[in-house]
Amino acid sequence: MRDRANINSNWQFKKDCDLVPNTLPNWETINLPHTWNNIDGMDGGNDYFRGKGTYVKVLSRENLPSDKLNYLEINGASSSADVFFNGEKLTHHDGGYSTFRALLPAAIKDENILVIQVDNSPNDRVYPQMADFTFYGGLYRDVNIISVPKAHFDLEYYGAPGVMATPHVEGSIDVKVFVKDQGDESIIYTLLDKENNVVTSLETKATEVSLEVKEPHLWNGRKDPYLYTLRCSLTGGDEITTRVGFRAFEIDPERGFILNGEEYPLRGVSRHQDRWGKGNAISREDHEEDMALIMEVGATTIRLAHYQHDQYFYDLCDENGLVIWAEIPYISSHLESSNDNAISQMKELIYQNYNHSSIVVWGLSNEITMSSGESAEIISFHKKLNSLVHNIDSTRKTVLAALTTCPINAEYIHIPDVVSYNHYFGWYGGDISMNGPWFDNFHKKYPNRPIGCSEYGCEALNWHTSKPIQGDYTEEYQAYYHEELIKQFFSRKYLWATHVWNMFDFGADARAEGGENGQNHKGLVTIDRKYKKDSFYAYKAWLSKEPFVHLCSKRYVDRVEPRTKVTVYSNLPEVALYVNGELVETKKAEDHFFHFEIENKGESHIRAVAGEFSDESVIKKVDTFNESYRLKEKGAILNWFDIEEIEGKHSLNSKIGDILKSFRGKLWFVSFVLLILGKIKKNKKSDKASSSTSPKANKDLLNMIKGFSVLRLTTMFGMINISITKEELLKHNKKLNKISV
Repeated sequence: MRDRANINSNWQFKKDCDLVPNTLPNWETINLPHTWNNIDGMDGGNDYFRGKGTYVKVLSRENLPSDKLNYLEINGASSSADVFFNGEKLTHHDGGYSTFRALLPAAIKDENILVIQVDNSPNDRVYPQMADFTFYGGLYRDVNIISVPKAHFDLEYYGAPGVMATPHVEGSIDVKVFVKDQGDESIIYTLLDKENNVVTSLETKATEVSLEVKEPHLWNGRKDPYLYTLRCSLTGGDEITTRVGFRAFEIDPERGFILNGEEYPLRGVSRHQDRWGKGNAISREDHEEDMALIMEVGATTIRLAHYQHDQYFYDLCDENGLVIWAEIPYISSHLESSNDNAISQMKELIYQNYNHSSIVVWGLSNEITMSSGESAEIISFHKKLNSLVHNIDSTRKTVLAALTTCPINAEYIHIPDVVSYNHYFGWYGGDISMNGPWFDNFHKKYPNRPIGCSEYGCEALNWHTSKPIQGDYTEEYQAYYHEELIKQFFSRKYLWATHVWNMFDFGADARAEGGENGQNHKGLVTIDRKYKKDSFYAYKAWLSKEPFVHLCSKRYVDRVEPRTKVTVYSNLPEVALYVNGELVETKKAEDHFFHFEIENKGESHIRAVAGEFSDESVIKKVDTFNESYRLKEKGAILNWFDIEEIEGKHSLNSKIGDILKSFRGKLWFVSFVLLILGKIKKNKKSDKASSSTSPKANKDLLNMIKGFSVLRLTTMFGMINISITKEELLKHNKKLNKISV
């Protein structure tokens, strides 16, 4: 029989260590999962430790049965790893998100020293190297010993489970197993239903078979995620199982996603796996909590970004009926020296996850033109990667996520089967209203090409205002943004999938935004999973069938205005609003967003009632604005509220598009561009500028820039090493104060 033993406990660990010990050292004792970047990877400064960490453990003879072959299984070592056993190097692995295994030597001692050296140092060989998230180092998933007989299902074939199962809804399942040293042993293939009843069984020596399944019960998304169990047994004792779901899908350029012949709109979220204080070293309970929150919001799909996730989470996706986009971390910057690694990671992704019924598309890349624009090498490599995926798996589609500024006629955009764009109109420039029409334009030009939105969102922390504006990081602006995007996207049936960026705030140590450095705060839920932002409930109102009512802005108590707005989200048809026990108004809202206005005096106890459900909050009238609600950027040269504004005139807080409406505004813009070009030229001379080339200007890029305020645009320049002084900004503000609105 096959035995699996978890060896997560009692490792000796040392950070920044090249040593490969031959005896057990007296270092820090830790348990897996573990990362050395659980704190410095999300505290800002882009200074988290990237280097080697060494893990050492003693394996005793009883841990390693002498009558079996013993394999070490490592489910996540970021981003490269070397494995040593009693001083002998067993294997090297590049890729921080996939499973790999190594056969342990037959010669074992009473006590054996296992060393796993993990390295997340910057390099030009292993993806990712450039991305808006932290590359946590460490052994951050389970490590196991798997003991098998001589004849066994292959454990070294790309870290895969040893079986590939392809169900067909017409009534069959094709099975291919990978066996080592089979000899005269037969294989027993058994398909079990959800109640463990035998559906069909076959004994043969063949490693490829087709089993008949009469009228299979279909895996039907969240409605009915029915799973069978396929058991493959060698007569000599080794056995593996995998769960399979029978489903058929199409992606139609007009009707969107179609599951088992019925339209099944994919409206959901993207997910990063890390957590506050844990980084990527998370538990099964953490995975389960993430799934529960995603199910609560009502999502039908998840984009598992930007890398291979834990097998346990894919299992949860199968069980709960979520439709999945799975991808590799080929992201942001194409590195020719990493082509082999991208291919290796893609093979591991597919072979290790082939049996998951939830997965429908394999992601080739994400925003890969960010650093260089489209190139002949990018086009050529995407064609190669796309062909590789289709050769391995002909049952699923390929997809990529394109940078917002990438022209829609770019050649590489049209290589995969379907495409999605990452758009942030209304946050990183542009206007909220641009989102839907942009997709209409793409759909009009390419009516036979499925198009979706792979990222959209904006950041929100515990900042608040009654007059939300683009770029203010308030919970109120994020809620308004998502209200508008929901109405635009959910009314366009042709969008094959839409994925909010992101379900959870996540670590991005290079970020310095929103007043809390080291994180991307676009999540619908905070990184510690303790607080659901108001925008979470905006989606729940549209996507969930669980009845509820939610009062927004509960953390925004002190308000100065004599009359104030109150927003309520509910999936019930009618909401009644009470203030201090008295009914103010009852409203209906087809869009599930109920907007009220109430008198603000003294202390007001607010209660929203929808059917049997209610929610409550409190607001207080104050004379001056509570400064604890207002973002003050750490290290900012200027905050928006420090800028002198003159009624009827422009300022650094004005949108560039509004300034450009006048001739004097155009003249100012020329002077501003000359300032920036001068700094770029100076940086190049001093070799401080990035060696990458910016994406070519196009209409979409120019429209985005028009949506930025001048101040917000200047803060973005820091990402490309261009800094503008306070004196320079104030000088331009004086110029703008002379230009009429």
